[in-house]
Amino acid sequence: MDLPPPPRPVPRSRLYEQVADQISLWIRENELQPGDRLPPERELAQRLGVSRATLSQALVALEVIGAVVVRHGDGTVLTERARTGPVIEAIRAHADRLPEIIDARDALESKLAALAASRRTEDDLVAIRAALTAMERDIAAGGRGVDADEAFHGAVTAAARSSLLAQMMATIQGLIRETRLESLSQPGRPKDSLAGHRKIADAIEAGDALAAAAAMHEHVMLVSDVALLRETK
Repeated sequence: MDLPPPPRPVPRSRLYEQVADQISLWIRENELQPGDRLPPERELAQRLGVSRATLSQALVALEVIGAVVVRHGDGTVLTERARTGPVIEAIRAHADRLPEIIDARDALESKLAALAASRRTEDDLVAIRAALTAMERDIAAGGRGVDADEAFHGAVTAAARSSLLAQMMATIQGLIRETRLESLSQPGRPKDSLAGHRKIADAIEAGDALAAAAAMHEHVMLVSDVALLRETK
């Protein structure tokens, strides 16, 4: 009788996963509620005995799975999902689906950028440039530019004038926001992302469909280089 294959090895928890799990446990034990704030990062890192970099990565992971919201100037605020239990499984599920999200985003948004270059109106260009300005201001003020980043890609999608592609983008919008949060939380990434946006906007304004698609592909590949994927290889 042939024996079944042996079970897979139990994956080792990375340090930031353990820290995120410990924070989740602390939230439940202290009966913190949605809207409550976590201690400042420096204090929390000292309490946990980890570096600020590790804590920052743990907080990003918690934000990606919807347990907290990180607000510039307002700290880390708990959401309704902050008390749902251990978080390591949710963090790993996010990491597992990242490659597929990236593939879908590249295919859809590269095509949308090309169509936008061919179909954009002056109003579309105003919306695209307004999103760039908002992102630049947010980054200059110390933020990550998350909402303006989303507005930029939404403006490009609107300029493409494709209702079916827009519906497809709407279907995966929540998944894309996960990757956006993960990407823009990395050091230097907001400014790099803004530069990519400008290149896309210039090509769309010039009506160069090929250049717009190439610039969007380059941008998606850049922002898809995230720590969660590098650490799972």
